[in-house]
Amino acid sequence: MSIFLVEQEGTASSFRGLSETIRAHGLFSSLYTDRGSHYFYTPKASGEVDKARLTQVGRAFGQLRIEHIPSYTPQGRGRMERVWQTLQGRLPPLLRQAGIGDIASANRWLAEVYMGAHNARFAVEPAGEGTAFIPFAGALDDILCIEEERVVGHDNTVRYDNACCKSRKAATATTSSR
Repeated sequence: MSIFLVEQEGTASSFRGLSETIRAHGLFSSLYTDRGSHYFYTPKASGEVDKARLTQVGRAFGQLRIEHIPSYTPQGRGRMERVWQTLQGRLPPLLRQAGIGDIASANRWLAEVYMGAHNARFAVEPAGEGTAFIPFAGALDDILCIEEERVVGHDNTVRYDNACCKSRKAATATTSSR
């Protein structure tokens, strides 16, 4: 449903894949993923995920009402690893044959050429008619983003990454009082 190359997998790439899928097809009910740190907070290595302490991706899943299922079984992880192994084995030679050597060109080729051919070859027809996706009409960019809580100081400023700025509330109050 979405395929692209990135320098490093993480929150931003997860949001991009979710955005592409939801915009093209609609919302889905659940997603089964590995327990990567951008998906789940895991207090103890190889332990159970803490579903009460959400990552940014976990928060977005909650807002979208998508069930996020962590993979614990070797079989589940094995399925994911086989997909990655297939893609890692197929894509480099195909990209070389197409004369593609940079990420931007590779991503265009993946979207325009590869994904359709891959799905035509490997997709399985659904058991029933219709779709499990439902339309989404909300502000997706307001959900698939980094949200961080900040406190407005007594001087009506907010600190972020060692920078300080006036809060919107203070700016609005100043503007409206003029």
